[in-house]
Amino acid sequence: MLYPLLLFLILPCALTLELRYHSNREIEQYLLQLNASNPDITYLYSIGQSVNGQQLWVLALGLSPRNHTIGIPEFKYVGNMHGNEALGRVVLLQLIDDLVQGFRNKELWSLQLLNSTRIHILPTMNPDGYDSSNTDCTYSTGRFNANGIDLNRNFPDAFAGLRRKQPVDEEKREAEVRAVMAWLEMENFVLSANLHGGALVASYPYDNSNGGGELVSGASVSPDNDVFVHLAKVYSYNHGSMHKGDRCSDSRPFLDGITNGYQWYPLEGGMQDYNYVWAQCLELTLEISCCKFPPVKDLPGMWTENKKALLAFIKQVHLGVKGQVLNGSGVPVQNAEVEVKGRKNLCPFRTDKNGEYYRLLLPGSYTFTVRYPGHEVLTKTLNIPHGPDQYSALKHDFQLRQMNSANGSSTDTAKPTQGIITATGVSNLTLAGSGAISRQTWTRICSILVLAGVLRSLIN
Repeated sequence: MLYPLLLFLILPCALTLELRYHSNREIEQYLLQLNASNPDITYLYSIGQSVNGQQLWVLALGLSPRNHTIGIPEFKYVGNMHGNEALGRVVLLQLIDDLVQGFRNKELWSLQLLNSTRIHILPTMNPDGYDSSNTDCTYSTGRFNANGIDLNRNFPDAFAGLRRKQPVDEEKREAEVRAVMAWLEMENFVLSANLHGGALVASYPYDNSNGGGELVSGASVSPDNDVFVHLAKVYSYNHGSMHKGDRCSDSRPFLDGITNGYQWYPLEGGMQDYNYVWAQCLELTLEISCCKFPPVKDLPGMWTENKKALLAFIKQVHLGVKGQVLNGSGVPVQNAEVEVKGRKNLCPFRTDKNGEYYRLLLPGSYTFTVRYPGHEVLTKTLNIPHGPDQYSALKHDFQLRQMNSANGSSTDTAKPTQGIITATGVSNLTLAGSGAISRQTWTRICSILVLAGVLRSLIN
C-alpha cells in the first residue's frame, strides 16, 4: 500500500511546473521526480559537476531514453551557459514539461518527435553562475563560472590554436567545459543549440577566423553555411518576433533575425564552433531575449514566443541523409570517412562505433565519397528530399567492396582514422592493422588535422 501512495504523491509534483525562475535545487528535484514518474520515455543523468560541486543534470527523452538506437538521431539543447542569462533554463524546463505531457495525452506532435528523436536537455550548464547572478537586464554579474571564467571562451578553438601553435589541453579547461567535451564523446550528437540572452538573434558558425579562405565579406563561412543559414531561419521565423531583426533597442538590426557569428563579433573558444569542428554536431547560439534576466511577469509571453521555434528546430535533425557504412562482409564499420563533394570539413565526418553517419543537408543532389582502409573508394550521388516533415532523413547505407589483395594495398590503409565517439565516453583512434590509440593521442592528431586545414586555407 505504501508504494501506490508514494507514486500518488510524486506524480502531481512531477507533472506540475510553475512558469517562473527555479533554483538549482528546485530544478534537480523536478527532474528527479519527472524521471521517476516517466521512466519509459525519460532518463536523467549527470555529465559532471560544476566548480562548486553542483551536478550538471541532463534529461534524455525518447522511446529509448537510456541508450542510442541505430537510425534515431541524437539532439541536444543547452541552457544557462552564462549564469545571468536565465530565460534559457526557464523555457527548457517548459519544453520538457510540454513534451512529457503531450506524449501522455497522445498529442501527435509529441508522439512524432519522441518516436523519431532522442532529445537531451541540459537546463543549466553554469549553476554556480546563476547562484551569484542578479536580475539586471544588461550587466554581467553571474555571467562567469565560480572561477571567474567565461565558459563560452574556454573551449578549444581551431583558429586560435593555429595562431598560438598549441595543442588542445583539456586539463586547463574549466570543469563545466570538460564535462561538455566528455559528453560530446559519449553521444554522437547531430544537431544542437545553446540558449543565451541579451539579444534576439540566431547565430551560426564560424565564430572565429584567421582571415583565410573561410573569410568572405566579413563573415567566417563554414563548408555547411547553407545548412546553418537554413537552421537559423527556421528558429527566427518560427519565433514570435526574432525574424523582424530589430526588437532590441540596444542592439544593431539583424536581417531575418540571423547572423554569422564572426560577422557579429569575433569570438575565440566558443562552444558552437567546437561542436561543429571536433564533434561533427551542427550547433547554433540562440539569443532569445533582449534582457538577460527578464522580469517574471514577462516569462509567459517569452515562452509563447519561443515554444514553436524550439520544436521546429528539433525537427531539423531529420534533414539530409543517414545510414551505415558496411564493409565487404556487410558489417558496419567505424571511422569510415563520409565526404560530401564541395564540403571540406576541417575534421572529416566519420562513422561512429555503430558504423553510422548523419549528414544534415538541404534537399538536392549530392555526391558522396566514402573511404575505409582496405576497401575501394566508393562514390555515390544521392537525391535528398526534405526529411523533417516525415520525421526522418533519407536512409541510405553505403556498401563497400573489399580490395583484392592481388591488386595491391590501398593508399588509404596507411592513413590514421579520426577519434570515434563511444557509448562509454572513451575516444579511441585506430590505425589500419593496429590496436587502439588513446583519446589524448587522437585529440592531438585531430588538432593537427584541423590546424593543417586552416593553414591550407590561409595559403590558398
